[in-house]
Amino acid sequence: MSIGNSPESPEDDRNFPADDRDSIGRALQQARVAAGLTVEEVSASTRVRVPIVHAIEEDDFSRCGGDVYARGHVRTLARAVGLDPAPLVEQYDAEHGGRPAPTPAAPLFEAERIRPEPRRPNWTAAMVAAIVAVVGFVGFTMFSGTSGQAGPGSVAEGPAPATKTSAPAKPKPQKPAPRPVPSDSAIAAVPQDKVTVKLTATDDKSWISAKAHDGKLLFDGLLLAGESKTFQDDERIDLILGNAGPIELYVNGKKIEDSFEAGQVERLSYTKGDPQAG
Repeated sequence: MSIGNSPESPEDDRNFPADDRDSIGRALQQARVAAGLTVEEVSASTRVRVPIVHAIEEDDFSRCGGDVYARGHVRTLARAVGLDPAPLVEQYDAEHGGRPAPTPAAPLFEAERIRPEPRRPNWTAAMVAAIVAVVGFVGFTMFSGTSGQAGPGSVAEGPAPATKTSAPAKPKPQKPAPRPVPSDSAIAAVPQDKVTVKLTATDDKSWISAKAHDGKLLFDGLLLAGESKTFQDDERIDLILGNAGPIELYVNGKKIEDSFEAGQVERLSYTKGDPQAG
């Protein structure tokens, strides 16, 4: 009988993994081989560079540029080789500290309401009405004074010829005052003491990461086609666009005219004085 650690010793149990499933890289590699695809073919179909594909299949995610890009590459490669990406992304989150909870985007700001100017009183119509009233009163008084019977010794006279009185002029209708046209600044009002950034995915999805000037994570996730996000900070907004091609970007109410290519990764920063090159 020998003295020493037995095969069932708890110290030996620590050498066995708690989860016997394949690693993310091995699962992707096996699925690629089973599909009869080379690394170069997968890279061409997903636009993920060949060195990054090799690194991910070796479970090295340091070349992805961060968790958001690592998750995006895992999703893209899984679809390319015929795997369901959801379990692999969950496995990645479990092995790398979990996915950070996204902060809700800052609410959009309402445009300023423009109050119409109060209508001024129509003095012209009032003056015409007053003149008509005076002329009518004078005419009634004169008619009443001459309608009595003639006194003794007076000579009878024929009826006096009717005098033609001009009809009072009709007041001209007043044109309504034109309504004020809202200005561009009222339609897209943004506070001048903050930096406001709005992103819209036009025809394709993109992975977005937005941070405030103090490093606080405002958003980290996928922006689907047709979706928009607006972020605001007192000093600066830092952006990372994983697929910058379909992104339409507005900074402090003005559109950024820079053209980004599909699949291009852009790192941008904007302050209250922008828009200018990020």
